[in-house]
Amino acid sequence: MNLLFRLIWTLLRSPFRKPCALLGPCVTPFITLLNDLDVLLHMNNGRYLTLLDLARLDLLIRSGLHKKIRRGYYPVVTAETIQFRKSLQLFQKFTIVTKVLGWDEKYFFLEQTFMRKNTVVALAHIQARILHKSGKPTTPAHILELINYQESSPKLPEWLQEWSVHQQILKTQIKGN
Repeated sequence: MNLLFRLIWTLLRSPFRKPCALLGPCVTPFITLLNDLDVLLHMNNGRYLTLLDLARLDLLIRSGLHKKIRRGYYPVVTAETIQFRKSLQLFQKFTIVTKVLGWDEKYFFLEQTFMRKNTVVALAHIQARILHKSGKPTTPAHILELINYQESSPKLPEWLQEWSVHQQILKTQIKGN
């Protein structure tokens, strides 16, 4: 709820911004606001993950994918990891650069980079699925077929494939508890 105004702003602004390719890059501008700060007066680490959601929404809208999936499908993050390099202070302008790195038989893989000027502030990697409105998962191949996207996935880096396997192991452990 605390990002309601940013969500509305993204929904209103994105359709009028320059379109971007499905794989990106999609550059989404932000500014650090007072409610983004923690007690140390820099952006709260949890806020980074929340703003990544808005940047992915911007990609969905500006690439046109939302028009194809909005009535019967919805995206979900299944795993994410982030590394912080610098702090963001009050009223600092920054962007989030979102790129789709590729996909496998189950997941889409994205990279999202927080940039302040030419400096990387934080780097996140996301594993996501698109679910049918019934809650059942679809495949990337099915979603890409819906939008008539003919290209095959870019080759996923080996470390990302290993990371994905590790996420599946964690998922199995969670189910076991």
